[in-house]
This record gives sequence, structure tokens and C-alpha cells, in this order.
Amino acid sequence: MTRRESVPEGPDSLRVMETLIRNGSKVVFATSFGYMDFVMETAKKHENIIFMHCSGYKTAENVGTYFGRMYQARYLSGLVAGSMSKSNVIGYVAAQPIPEVIRGINAFTLGVRKTNPKAEVRVIWIFSWFDPGKEKEATKALIDAGADVIAMHADTGAAPQTAEEAGVYVVGYNNDMTPYAPTKHLTAPVWNWGMIYNQVMDQVTRGTWKSEQIWYGLKEGLVGLAPFGKDVPEDVRKLVETEKAKIINGEWDVFNGPVRDQSGAEKVAEGKAMTDGDMLSMNWFVEGVKGDIPK
Repeated sequence: MTRRESVPEGPDSLRVMETLIRNGSKVVFATSFGYMDFVMETAKKHENIIFMHCSGYKTAENVGTYFGRMYQARYLSGLVAGSMSKSNVIGYVAAQPIPEVIRGINAFTLGVRKTNPKAEVRVIWIFSWFDPGKEKEATKALIDAGADVIAMHADTGAAPQTAEEAGVYVVGYNNDMTPYAPTKHLTAPVWNWGMIYNQVMDQVTRGTWKSEQIWYGLKEGLVGLAPFGKDVPEDVRKLVETEKAKIINGEWDVFNGPVRDQSGAEKVAEGKAMTDGDMLSMNWFVEGVKGDIPK
């Protein structure tokens, strides 16, 4: 296996993919949304190479996509955050204003409001996936605005570290961020990417791989929650497990109606379920979110 890290989401990714192919790679995983068009361009030139693109929506005979229903784990973490807030203000450090992030904020807020109907989720955009300085400053600003729990969609430990220093609870992201906030980390929505890589490579080895759009969730184990912090009460842990079971057995999902937007307008009616297409193109906030989506 050959790995290339910190590849910009631009034309330079073309060079990297071409180099991988020249060096003998038969399967290429492109792990960020911004690689999408460059994957498609490269795939046209190399029809004998298999490409798997993370979080995209374009496919070809030799291009598949994969992503996770992280909104499900976000919702579960929101249950915890809402139950732990005393100020009824929860801060959210948000990376980029794209459907993936918006969907996560909305799912988290629906969880927050289930355990704490009076709570609001305040969003600050940092317009970056990886910027410790901006993540730290956004966390400080949210705490100054009254947030006593911080959540995040960003890729470093800066927000948890800042929350720990301020004595404020935090919900991490990507993996268990307890090392960054030993006393204040509540839990974190986490990824298990290994299952996808193992599945795809097994299919390739067996000659059964075909282009598809994979969107796995809690049921398949692609997303989940990090261990609970010691301060999370037992009744909250039990609620999370109950809600998780409902999602896994197909009884219910996060964006089943009724769901309303910030203005109070109904987006999903009682008894209805939001389609995958609507979730994947989400560009509005649910009731309870305080913040705007930059255009």
C-alpha cells in the first residue's frame, strides 16, 4: 500500500494519482470531497484502474463512492450535549458550509433539543478543515457567548484543548479526543474507515467489485460513538443506547418528521422520512440553530 498525505484539493491531486498509477497502484482511494472532479478526469484515462472517492456523488464504471451516515452518530452525541448543558447554549465549531457539515449540525441539534428543548446551538464557521488557530479562537468566542458545551466539525484537537482549559464540556469528532480534554470530553462521533477499505479490497481480490454509492451508518458500523466521559449520567447513557437501537433496527431515523427549519416552517411532515437525496443536498438549518449558512 502506498499513501500520500496533505494533497491539496486541486489540480495537484491529478499528479499524485498519476504517480500512484505509474508506480503500480490498481486501486486508488481519494479521501476528500474536493478530489471529485479530478478523480473523474483521471478515471477516464485509466479505465483499468478502480477509484473509490470519499463523500462525492459522481460515479463511473470504474469509480465508486463511499461515505457514512455520520448524522446518526451526531444525533446521539447531541443527546449527551443537551443533557449536560446548564446555560442552554451549546457552541459548534464548523469547518465548511457544505451539506455534510450542515447535516451534522442539524442532526446534533435535533439530539440536543430532544434532551433539552430550551437549548440552542450557536455556529461559528472557520472555513477550513484543519486550522488549530481558528478552531481555538472560535471555541473561545463561543464560550464567551455563554456556551457551556462545545461541539465541532474540525480535524484537530484545538477545540477540545481549549474547552478543557476553560473548564467547559466538549464533544469531539473523528476519534476519541479524551487525550485533549481528559476531564471534559463527553463523547465523540467517530469513523471506522477500515471496514470500507477491507470490504472494497476483498471485492477487488475476489473479482466482484462493481461501482456503487456506499452510505453506511450505525447498523453497518462505519460510524459510532467514542466512550462516554465519566460525568455522563447513567440515564443519559441508557437513552443513547435506546435511540441507537431504534436507528439500527430501522424503526426510526434522525430526519424523520416532524422536522422544522429555523423559521418554524415544516420541512418534513409527521410520519414522513427525508430522502437520502434531500439529506445529501441539505442547505438549511433546523429549529434551534443560531447562525447563518454563507452563500
